[in-house]
Amino acid sequence: MSNLLLFDIGNSRLKWSCVENDRDPSERQKKVWAYSGAIDTKLLDSEEHRAELAHYIKSTIPQPERIGICCVAAESYYESLQNLLADWKGIPTDRLLGNSEYPQLRTQYQQTQTLGADRWAAIIAARQLSSDNTLIVSAGTASTIDFLGSNGMHYGGWILPGVSLMRNSLIKNTARLDIPEDGIKSSGIGLNTSSAIEEGCLLAQAGALMGALEFAKNRNQPISRIWIDGGHADTLLIRLHQNNIKAERVQGLVLRGLWAWVKTKK
Repeated sequence: MSNLLLFDIGNSRLKWSCVENDRDPSERQKKVWAYSGAIDTKLLDSEEHRAELAHYIKSTIPQPERIGICCVAAESYYESLQNLLADWKGIPTDRLLGNSEYPQLRTQYQQTQTLGADRWAAIIAARQLSSDNTLIVSAGTASTIDFLGSNGMHYGGWILPGVSLMRNSLIKNTARLDIPEDGIKSSGIGLNTSSAIEEGCLLAQAGALMGALEFAKNRNQPISRIWIDGGHADTLLIRLHQNNIKAERVQGLVLRGLWAWVKTKK
């Protein structure tokens, strides 16, 4: 069975998945990936960790038919990944960019080369999952919200600091604030300084999403689907559900979109 090997090089995490060639990107089964894994992206700075990752991938994953890469981290990380895959140099490798063409989609972004490749991949994934008016949310280092119409038009989106970035910036630049504890149970309002910071950051995230919903509604294109992924997705989902906003988590949105795009290159 031939495989596709996919890499998502984010600012915080490097994720990879291997999928059998006859599977379809619209599948929702949890076991859609034959192999998958993730590490801290900054580990690629270490020669030792690069060697370990190269050995792990080549000894675990069958040689793929094709490799797809999406990178929004520094270019040096893309080059490091290419170097550690040098033994598979003859395998066709495709890099998804923000201005890469995809047959079912168009974008109103004014400078498509500045659209993040991870956002474009997630938009492609959203089109595989539904043909509705959709918001695609990535709750990672930055939080991004993209508006995809049922007609396949990407109308643009919004970017704001992610939960951790927002929280840490506040703590770093303001004196005498307590550091929020991880895993604080949400109550909707802060009852001490730590929870007030946490609740404020979550309120800002949910408020941005509610603003995006209102924007689409005012265009007479009400949103039917919200797909969300990222490190803070589960926490944000709780807050959205508390506000009666229906959203669904899809893990690996970027990898899923990269997968769909790579399949068009064959």
